[in-house]
Amino acid sequence: MAKTSAIYRNLKRAKMAEKFSNRRSKLKKIVMDKSASLEERFQATLKLAELPRNSARIRFRNRCKLTGRSRGYYRKFGISRSELRDMAGFGEIPGLVKSSW
Repeated sequence: MAKTSAIYRNLKRAKMAEKFSNRRSKLKKIVMDKSASLEERFQATLKLAELPRNSARIRFRNRCKLTGRSRGYYRKFGISRSELRDMAGFGEIPGLVKSSW
């Protein structure tokens, strides 16, 4: 089980990324627009830098829904590899069986 502070910090980042997503995308569009004036692009860059760092989507980390583990995360199932193995062994995931030969 991951530290609860790490899990809640990640949830806070996800909420903040959702909150600032429109503003951040508009500013990034201005910055990347080559037809805009240099001054306008520079001002957009400064405003983008003023936004909180945790509002960036890249700072959000995928975590296991059951344990909060950040490593070995399977996007398809939303859980970590260790939990996936346990659940597959008990037959709790439909269509997934532990291989043996």
